[in-house]
This record gives sequence, C-alpha cells and structure tokens, in this order.
Amino acid sequence: MEFSEVVRRRRMIRNFDPERPVPPEVRERILANGLHAPSAGFSQGWAFLVLEGADKDRYWDTAGADPDRLEWAGRLRKAPLLILPFAHEQAYFERYAEADKGGRTTWTAPYWFIDTGMASLLMLLTVVDEGLAACFIGLPVPRIERIKAEFGVPDAFAPIGAIPIGYRLPDPPSPSLRRGRRSAAEVVHRGQWGHHEP
Repeated sequence: MEFSEVVRRRRMIRNFDPERPVPPEVRERILANGLHAPSAGFSQGWAFLVLEGADKDRYWDTAGADPDRLEWAGRLRKAPLLILPFAHEQAYFERYAEADKGGRTTWTAPYWFIDTGMASLLMLLTVVDEGLAACFIGLPVPRIERIKAEFGVPDAFAPIGAIPIGYRLPDPPSPSLRRGRRSAAEVVHRGQWGHHEP
C-alpha cells in the first residue's frame, strides 16, 4: 500500500476484537518503526511501555474510567495491545551538553514531546499498513502518578498518551468528526501569512 493511501485510511478506531491478539512479529515491527522517528540531536528521548494480557488489564484498572465514558472506555479496553509512549526531557539536556552541540539548553519547542509524538505517529501508520486499527488517547491526568507507580516508570519519564491497537470491530464514529476536516485553504499559508492560493 502506498504511503498516501495509508495516511488516507488512518482513522482513530475505538472498538477492537478481544479474541484476535496482535501477532508478535507485527507488534515488533510497530515498535521498530517507531524507533526510526527523527529526534533533535538524535537524542531519542523516548521510551515505550508495552502492555498485553494481564498487564494491559492492570493499566485499565489503575487508570479507571470517567463514569460518563464507560461505554467508550469499555471498547478501548478490548484492544489486545496497549503502548504507552513516554518522553524523557533529560535525554535532550544530556545530549546537548555534548561537545558537538555546545551546551544548548533552550529549544523553540519541547522536542522530547514532539519527537515522542513523531515516533507514535510512525507506530500508528505501521498499524494501518499491517491491516490493524488503533487510536491515540490521553491518560487521565489525576491518575498519571498512580499509573507510573504501578508500572515502575521513573519520575524523569512523562507519558504523552496511550495507543490501543488491535483488529477493528464496527465502531461508531466520534462525534468530533461532525466538525469536519479543515481545508488547506484555511491552514496553509503560501509565501506570506494569509496567502492561500498555490
């Protein structure tokens, strides 16, 4: 499948077949492709917690669910594979303290989050390429420290979200899709802010 087709087919799926595990070789390809993401200074300030089976259930029990979203969370919980990406800010300070980077300590953006997000996107694209489904969700902020403690995640690692992965079941579309996708004419500026025509 061509890359452009993978991108077009990429839609957040929130309902999974719990009876079909992700094959180990597919899981490893998803993770390996994520590790090829670009990173500032080749710092690679990311880490990934891979949860399946009882470990995945421990995550959902620890994370809990908003009572208003129990049905939504129940569908997500059925995904047989869950990957939690973590950003490691200190890796960037250590890398940029090296001689070839000259001790830089400021960036135009927190690249540890950006780079971990790019690694996550490569994983999501690999999921689609493998014929599976996934989505990217946030962690419940009041429970992040509890989740980190449950899985022994060091303090220096910050979660950016979670990626449930599996085989797709029929899934009601998100109400957010009613907003529609913004057009290139709205968001692409050519040569000068406000100029949209090619």
